[in-house]
Amino acid sequence: MERPKRDIPERTFEFARKIVKLGQMLDQTPGVSRTLSNQLLRSGTSIGANVEEGQGSQSRADFIAKYSIACKEARETHYWLRLLAATEILPQPKLAELLEEAHQLVAILTAIIKRCRANNERKA
Repeated sequence: MERPKRDIPERTFEFARKIVKLGQMLDQTPGVSRTLSNQLLRSGTSIGANVEEGQGSQSRADFIAKYSIACKEARETHYWLRLLAATEILPQPKLAELLEEAHQLVAILTAIIKRCRANNERKA
């Protein structure tokens, strides 16, 4: 089974760490900020958790399934970050780095999934 470079698990872990820090900051403000923080924490930390599960997958299909979930979670995280910026709960410049990283993670995970599926089709 083709494995991605070790970089993606470390990159998603670092992203999750930054999301947790952002969540801690958002939790200091009661109301909507806390609700959005919970959503962001769930999706933002799930990316790396699913990548880690994919690293230990027992089959190519399991690997693709875990990375597909990670990709969906990255898309959701990007959504919550955009919403935080659009509602001015946090200024867009403060979120720019996380928004870009979420966008890049979606692109990377999508490429990995497509490559694995293509390899499956060639072997079938």
